[in-house]
Amino acid sequence: MDINSLPDITFCETDAAKVESAVLTAYEAIAEVSLAKGDPVRLFLEGLAAIVAQQNQLIDQTGKNNLLRYANDDYLDHKGVMTDTERLAATAAITTVRFSLDAILDFAVTIPTATRVTPDGQLMFATTASAEVAIGQTYVDVSVQCETVGEAGNGYVAGQINRLVDVNDNPYIVSVSNTTESSGGAEIEENDRYRERIQLSPERLSVAGPDGAYEYWAKTAHQDIVDVSVSSPSAVSVSIKPLLTGGEIPTQDILDLVAAAVSAKTRRPLTDQVTVEAPTAEPYDLTATYYISTADSALSAQIQAEVEAATDEYLEWQRLVIGRDINPDELISRVKAAGAKRLAITAPVYTVLSRDDGEIAQEGTVTLTYGGLEDG
Repeated sequence: MDINSLPDITFCETDAAKVESAVLTAYEAIAEVSLAKGDPVRLFLEGLAAIVAQQNQLIDQTGKNNLLRYANDDYLDHKGVMTDTERLAATAAITTVRFSLDAILDFAVTIPTATRVTPDGQLMFATTASAEVAIGQTYVDVSVQCETVGEAGNGYVAGQINRLVDVNDNPYIVSVSNTTESSGGAEIEENDRYRERIQLSPERLSVAGPDGAYEYWAKTAHQDIVDVSVSSPSAVSVSIKPLLTGGEIPTQDILDLVAAAVSAKTRRPLTDQVTVEAPTAEPYDLTATYYISTADSALSAQIQAEVEAATDEYLEWQRLVIGRDINPDELISRVKAAGAKRLAITAPVYTVLSRDDGEIAQEGTVTLTYGGLEDG
């Protein structure tokens, strides 16, 4: 159930004008008087009403913070405790770095834990475990983690983390280079996503392997996971495909985190064979021309900017949910709501995507043309 579809509620009157009116009306009825503006008694009561309105705001806020739909920040953390669902803390980016020798040696070379590498001399990554370049080998791949938690360490593509900081401790290492793009760094879990996990948390109590249980545990792996496809392509086989914020396809590092989260013995039914894979990108191009009514010519520049923004929002909407059909009608609706008279779409055409197969729409070339003003 979508908790946002529940009716809005209030615990007491919070409109300051209505509170003031109620106080004045009650006093005039009891005292059998009519208070003119500027009357000292009226001024006193208006001041009192302002205090009552502020108290009502606090009462209403306190009541709402007891409900999952409205709770935020520390109040939401307390709601999470009730279902043993903790807010995910900020995490550091991870990647794999190759430590290389310049020749084969007749002894193993140890890479100590906490050996640091960097892309720029400022942001540091450190090995999470010791490793060895074995005899007869010239390199070893080692997992490293950013020393700064959050998103700062994300996005360094292969080859960018290429400077060894602790040179003196590793005299035989001649070069270092990350072999995968750094990813996985995230800020502390935001309220909306945390609220969604709390609502989903009862699913984890089942040991029968329902979709919701796998979805819950998959989302505990990383706070950037916004959607999870869970399917069973064959008996005892479970396929899990996570999607990241903004419709981003997860890296192998994130997939490994999800696999670890869903495969614990206390979470996975004994007979389930679980695989964690990236969603399948279904590319599409967008080619369209929009027109503005001549009657709105004075607002043409503003409408053009809003149409561009509406198109960007459509592209994000299209890729945010696994299995969401490629639907040009949604773009037409958004562009017309932004003020355009009409939209002529050449591509894409309506295309059905499969959630079970983990298909996710991803835009390719986007060509949005302003066709000018039209009568009618």
